[in-house]
Amino acid sequence: MQIQQSLSRRSLLAGLGMAGLGLGLSGCGTALSTGIAGTGPGADSLTYWNLFSGGDGVRMVAMQDGYQKAHPAVDLNAVTLSWGAPYYTKLALATLGKRPPDVGVSHVSRVPTLAKAGLLAPLDESILAKHGMTSDKFTPKAWKQAQVDGELYAIPLDTHPFVLYYNTDICKKAGLLDSDGRLKNLDGPTAFIDALQAVKKITGQYGGVVNINADPSTCWRWFATLYGQLGGQMLADDGRKVVIDEAKAVKALTYMADLTTGKKLMPSNIDGGGVTMLFSTGKVGFLLDGEWQLTTYQATPVHFDMTPVPNILGGKYATFADSHTLVLPKDSKRTPDRMDLDLAFVRSLLDQSLTWAKGGHVPAWLPVQTSAEYKALKPNSHYVAAAEAAYYDPTAWYSGAGSDFENIVGSIIATVESGQQHPEQAVAHMRSKLTQYANTKPPVT
Repeated sequence: MQIQQSLSRRSLLAGLGMAGLGLGLSGCGTALSTGIAGTGPGADSLTYWNLFSGGDGVRMVAMQDGYQKAHPAVDLNAVTLSWGAPYYTKLALATLGKRPPDVGVSHVSRVPTLAKAGLLAPLDESILAKHGMTSDKFTPKAWKQAQVDGELYAIPLDTHPFVLYYNTDICKKAGLLDSDGRLKNLDGPTAFIDALQAVKKITGQYGGVVNINADPSTCWRWFATLYGQLGGQMLADDGRKVVIDEAKAVKALTYMADLTTGKKLMPSNIDGGGVTMLFSTGKVGFLLDGEWQLTTYQATPVHFDMTPVPNILGGKYATFADSHTLVLPKDSKRTPDRMDLDLAFVRSLLDQSLTWAKGGHVPAWLPVQTSAEYKALKPNSHYVAAAEAAYYDPTAWYSGAGSDFENIVGSIIATVESGQQHPEQAVAHMRSKLTQYANTKPPVT
């Protein structure tokens, strides 16, 4: 299989959702100037780019140190760049400038666009096997998602799903915990609403909370979880067709609105700070959010546990997720020895997945995910099942983590949750906006 490409620098940036950022080659900082205009890596050096800050950044540094300690002869040059568009822009420019990092990080939802642009090296599974990295050692869903047209382009590091946090003290008072102190089964629309109502009686204000204001990605994740449980799809033919199932989308949106403006079990107007305040101070019993917020609440007095979002709307279980992956940017100068060096670094990070998992992410490396040490890590191991039920962003040149797709769809969903737009109107609005992108010739072909 060979991916065809035809792109200019401008069209590539447009395809990655980064046009108009005004990033010139001279003003991108040390990391980019080293990648494009600087010298290439030495035989005993390795350059690694990632986008991890905060707690994830601290854990990644610890993993890098672990590699460095085991390989003192290798000069590891690890560079952290800004999350989102700036990171992917610099990765693209460095690769086009023939000075890419040896190893980089990419959300798996961004991998198809990068691969179709010719920016990633395909990964020979026979070579990976020499480093002990075979398909049977990874979460199957993440491994499959890392393939483009049947060829592997990324090595999954984790799965980070949308999950349900619950205040154990409040849920105990509401009679929602089982004999083991875990949340009872809340599958089905009635069970979840009943649980929210029971909690509201305890808190006196709301049952649960999910971020709405100025957070289109979270709005999309919540909708995608419900819509995914109904088996709904958004796009087809690599984003060239909009295939929203109106009945399923309206059902999901109606349910979301019923929780906010309808039954008033959740706030209809709230930002990230408000969400954190409500859950951390016991003003609500439930929180819908990404597992990556785990360490935020571990630093507060709240007693909580976590579980996969219930199968609220039935059908085959699904919950929104993405995955961080490790990629090898395309480099014509990568020799077999350099490939072995790069893959040994990747393998080192995978072997340290327990460190990574402490931040909330479900390790994709099964030797760690199935280990006794990970199973003893709580509440982290309580939602591991969500990794195999991942509902990923649809494939399109305008989709993926932090993309135009998420911003457009999520912003429209927010208007339903806040009562500004009816579900039917919102679906029509989504279709109209996405059709504009679907009918635009992909800048990367």
